[in-house]
Amino acid sequence: MNGILVVDKPAGCTSHDVVQRVRKALRQRSVGHAGTLDPLATGVLVVAVGEGTKLVSHLQSDDKRYEVTIALGAETDSLDADGELTETSEVPPLDARTVEQALQAFIGRHPQEAPKLSAIKVGGTPLHRRMRRGEDVEAPVREVDLYEATVDSVSQKALILSLHCGKGFYVRSLARDLARALGTLGHVKALRRTTSGAFSIDDGLYGDQMTAEAIAERLIPLREACAALTRVELTDEGVGHARHGRPIGPEVIVGETWREVPADQSLALFAPDGEPVALGRRADEGIRVIRGFTATATDVLSP
Repeated sequence: MNGILVVDKPAGCTSHDVVQRVRKALRQRSVGHAGTLDPLATGVLVVAVGEGTKLVSHLQSDDKRYEVTIALGAETDSLDADGELTETSEVPPLDARTVEQALQAFIGRHPQEAPKLSAIKVGGTPLHRRMRRGEDVEAPVREVDLYEATVDSVSQKALILSLHCGKGFYVRSLARDLARALGTLGHVKALRRTTSGAFSIDDGLYGDQMTAEAIAERLIPLREACAALTRVELTDEGVGHARHGRPIGPEVIVGETWREVPADQSLALFAPDGEPVALGRRADEGIRVIRGFTATATDVLSP
């Protein structure tokens, strides 16, 4: 099989566990995922199968939407409910307006300190591994984007928020920072990802329903999965260049919309018959090929 599968990940398992379930169901080794979810989190996990794995790195930068419950009055080492309690605090009187005002400081692009228990690598080693070895680690501060945040519920015990954020945004860090801005402490109690780029929870296959038949029914073929990227049509001559990894000039590209795409964004290159040929990016006055799809690969094969 080749394509993208949207999984509704259950709580209590890792993203890698989901990948292993898909591999076992399909008896297929070439399976990966985009946008890791912590074990506590549920919702959209984009799983790539076969040739679809070539899309993974190009889907990592997609924006995401979450529903998060932030428990107030306590902080943990992992910044979520799976971690060890590190500190407690009183919770001041709160209302929706107070929380909305505090949230304003986090809307837009801003620096965010990553959780110390995270997969970010420092010196080639993930932070969580350094922490568990007892090392004194300093989490990196990175620029992240929070496009929108809505306050859905406020009590003295918890906040419920809806978030729309960009690549690399840590909801656990927001829980810590927002709680501190409100004069207390906090951690993520529940987290659900509802969308990842073009992929929605409405299309998700629940993580405990992994059979070859169910996966085949829900698998999004390559031609549709590539719709998450900007589509570029090639002539037959352009397809030949793409298949051989050669630079693609404007004379073999149909239309001009590709010129408006930022040079760091990926393009999906299509043949005249509507099949995806390769992934590319703007370079000079044309397009350079980054990854090619196997010409003989079909979208769905019988498991």
